[in-house]
Amino acid sequence: MAARILANLIVMGSGIMIRAFAQAYRQALANASKTGAAQEAVETIKRGSKMMTEAEARQILGVTENTPWEEIVKRYDKLFERNTQSGSFYLQSKVVRAKECLESVEKLKQQQNPS
Repeated sequence: MAARILANLIVMGSGIMIRAFAQAYRQALANASKTGAAQEAVETIKRGSKMMTEAEARQILGVTENTPWEEIVKRYDKLFERNTQSGSFYLQSKVVRAKECLESVEKLKQQQNPS
């Protein structure tokens, strides 16, 4: 008898927890839609979670938004060669990914401003 009551309590408690979780999830989605966080999350998923952001790429190469492309290429070459000599493949790949990211940003800028 006690085991039956305990089993009923566990089943009822888990049902309540599941409904509460579902309600909290729906509310979180509604809040995210209002603030635009949902759209940002979708964009992040579309471009891939492993893709580097522009800010991260600029930080790795040590450049700002106003840095000309020629200077970015010089910084890339310098960091790539430095990591070739020291043997850090991980850092070298980060430098390559940073340059690739900034190349795509630069291409977009050139397409938007074809002057």
